[in-house]
Parts: sequence; C-alpha cells; structure tokens
Amino acid sequence: MNKAKIPDNEDLRLRSVRQLGLLDSLPQESYDTITTLASEICGTSVALLTILDKDIQWFKSKKGLGADQTGRDVSFCGHAILKPNEVFEVDNALEDTRFEDNPLVLDEETHFRSYAGVPILNKQGLPLGTLCVINKTPKKLSIHLKRSLIALGKQVEILYEYHLQNTELKKAQNNQLENNKILREFAGNASHDLKMPLANMIITSDIVKAKYASVLDDKGKEYLDYIKNSGLKLSEYITGLLEYYSEDGSKASEVKEFFLNDLLEDTIDLLHIDSNCDIRLPVENLNILGNSAGLGQIMMNLISSSLKYNNAEEIVIDIDCIENEEFYHFSVTDNGIGIPEENLDQIFELFTVINVNGTPDERGHGIGLSTVQKLVDTMNGEISVKSTLNKDTTFNFSISKPEFNQIQAN
Repeated sequence: MNKAKIPDNEDLRLRSVRQLGLLDSLPQESYDTITTLASEICGTSVALLTILDKDIQWFKSKKGLGADQTGRDVSFCGHAILKPNEVFEVDNALEDTRFEDNPLVLDEETHFRSYAGVPILNKQGLPLGTLCVINKTPKKLSIHLKRSLIALGKQVEILYEYHLQNTELKKAQNNQLENNKILREFAGNASHDLKMPLANMIITSDIVKAKYASVLDDKGKEYLDYIKNSGLKLSEYITGLLEYYSEDGSKASEVKEFFLNDLLEDTIDLLHIDSNCDIRLPVENLNILGNSAGLGQIMMNLISSSLKYNNAEEIVIDIDCIENEEFYHFSVTDNGIGIPEENLDQIFELFTVINVNGTPDERGHGIGLSTVQKLVDTMNGEISVKSTLNKDTTFNFSISKPEFNQIQAN
C-alpha cells in the first residue's frame, strides 16, 4: 500500500481546515443532500464529503458508510488532494498497486473497489478535503458524471464560504458586543467619577460670585460665569455619552398606551423653555401605543437641538404626527439657523459637530442626534432631515407600531 505524499503547502492547508471549523460538527441537511445526490447521480453505494486533518480523514457527510472517520494514511482522498484541479479516479482498486492491499479494499464491510473524488478548495485554492463517490464493484465514471461530481463539489465550496462568512460575522458581532459592554462600563464609570467634581466646580463658582461680589470686577464675574457654563456643558456631554452607550435597545420593548401631547408637554417642562419660544403641538392629541420613554428621549434631543441652533427673536417649533396601519410618522420643524446641505448626511454620526455661523455660544458635542438615530433604529423606524440655511430645519422620523414590530421580528 502506498501512502499519499504530504502536500508542499500542508501547514497552510491545515490552518485552513482549522479555520473552517467543521471538524467533528453535527450533521447538516445542506451537506447530506449533496452526498445523497452524488450517490444517486453517479450510481454508487457510497458518497462521502471528507475533510482531511493531520492524521485522519473525517466525514462531514456520508451516504452508505457507517464510520465517521478513517486514518488519513489509508485514505484515497489523501491522494486526491495532491491534484487539486482534477478528478482523482480509481477504476478497480484490486488492480492498482497503490491500493490493492489497502485495509478499506480488503475489509469485507467497506470492500472499496472504485473511487472518484473531486478536491474541495477554499478561496485560496487550498484543498480541504474531497467530495467522493465509492462503489463496491469496479466502476468508471463517464465524462458527464465527472462533470456532475465537479458541479456538486462547487456547491460544497460555496457552502463552506458561506459558513466561513457567517463564522466571521458572529465573531465580529461578539467583538462588537464586548466592545459595547466595555464602552458602557467606561461611560458609567466616567459619569460617576466626573459628575461630582463638576457639580462642586459649578456650585463653587456660584458661591465665590455671591460671597465676593463686592470685590470682583465685571471681568472676574465673567470668568466665574465662564467656569460655570463650561462645567454645565461638560456635564451635559458626559450625560449624553452615558445615554448613548447605555441604550442597548431594551427600552424598545417597553410598550404602553399614552397620549402624545401629554408626553410632549412633560418633555417641554423639563427643558425650562424661555418665553420667546412657541412650541406648537399636534392638533390631534393622538393616543399612542408604544415606547413612551424612547419617544420622549427622541423629542427631548430634537427640541433641544432646535433651541440650541436658533437665533430668531421668536423661536417657533412645530411638532406634528400622523399614523397609518404600520407606523407613527413624526415631524419637528424649527425656524433656526439651518444646516448646510453638504453636512446633512453626517449629523447623525457620533461626535460629528457641524459649524454653522449664528450661534457661537452653543457648540454641540455630536452625541444627541446620534442617540436619536440609535433610538429610532431600535424602534424599527427611519429618520431623515431637510434644511435651508437661515430659514428652517425639519426632522422626519417614524417608529413602527408594536403589532408590526412582531411581524418584523418573525
């Protein structure tokens, strides 16, 4: 019996076999269908999908054979992978000096007589194993049958590539989940560690200004106001960062019934809006079944943005909502400074800050709108923006109704 030679690229080949990750995996219908077809098309009693490891050939799928694996040293497939672009065929093993005394040929149970195998290659052209058909009597495949076997082998290669892509995708998803967990923990720790010193700084600036008002000139008071405002902005930044990385989509499942205008009024109360601002609520106070906490946070961020980037003597913000069978559709329009057209597709990106003349004291931190985008996504909706410089900006967004969420999930 002649053992097959070891390929020159064996180390790379074995690395690809390990990377594939199918050794000792459970049977799968997609692969079993191919071996069944190979056996029936070629008219053989046995069909195998093999993966060649260092010392064994393992059967990912098998038809007509009881064993799950054999030693690589007795395998026909070890010879087949030496010529990756050809069908390796043995018409009669008893008349072939390489196999005449092979245990798989002499054993009464296996009784291999003929073999035809097509190497299964990865994208780099490395052979991982074979799709082979085996008969217990001598048999030679026609050119038509060999072409059919090659075609089935190509289907296996496609399945292997899909498997690899899915494996890489799962790894990326797991890494992303782990990274998000780390970021959430960091945001939480940063918020906890920085909030108290910031609060002390803000309170101390007020105390110093009040206690030493008689000895401070206008410039000194201006510096204290600057310290306080900087502390407030940094506190807002930290809060926004924490909210962004804390939002994992779990709130999207918190469904309850509420009136839209009541939610908007509660949100507006939290913002302590000046008298020069007119916020116009929807004419119809819709009864909404959905995620009130998420919608409230979206509205708070959008209204805050409308207030921040607005230099009009009278600020006007129009909020509207209509519904159809599947979605609630919202719009928030303001008469602010607007957004340059070339920047409209960037404003929902984390940490993106657009410089627009008109509100020099209200520079954002690029977290609020990215949080809005994230919340809308968790509620299976979409958001867009249109704007005219020095005239208006309109945010349009939708959130799906709970019953439609279930349909999408299924």
